[in-house]
Amino acid sequence: MGTVVDDAASVEFHAFFERHYAELSRLAYLLTGESDTADDLAADALLALWHRWDRVRAADHPAAYARGVVANLARTRIRSAVRERRRIALFWSQREENTENPDVAGVVDVQEALRRLPFRKRACVVLRHAFDLSEKDTALALGVSVGTVKSQTSKGMAELQRLLGTQGVPQRMHAAVGVPRCSPAVESLRARTGEGGGRDR
Repeated sequence: MGTVVDDAASVEFHAFFERHYAELSRLAYLLTGESDTADDLAADALLALWHRWDRVRAADHPAAYARGVVANLARTRIRSAVRERRRIALFWSQREENTENPDVAGVVDVQEALRRLPFRKRACVVLRHAFDLSEKDTALALGVSVGTVKSQTSKGMAELQRLLGTQGVPQRMHAAVGVPRCSPAVESLRARTGEGGGRDR
């Protein structure tokens, strides 16, 4: 602690933090559809990266590594939420009010449509069309093959266009991205990783 190496690692990490936090938060937002959750997931992912920073900084593609961490955290969060919703649905199974209008594609917003996709399709679509990553970079972030990215993206886009009834899905996804910065989770992360309080934002 307090060595030149430690200080250099801290400075390097905070530069990475400032460069990539907003992107990682937007990614988590599109994967989960929840802005507060997205902010927390991005902070959790960056804290995990800080704890293994020596390994991350030595990686060929640190940003792709970070996106993979966010995707894994989002997947875990979604699975947990699905289990909770199923428990609630069992409790309220006699009330089925929202399953009657299958022809409301024009009203379904981007987040709702994304939530209907299986996670891998959703992640591929988001990384390719909301973040403009190449097929190779998307495959790297998700730990899958380029062929899988191609097929899952194609199927996911077809499903979104069916749900949204529009050809402008990528543009609408860009417009749908809007996540608050510098939440309490982020400030806590900054404090825990030793960022000075006197820096200008």
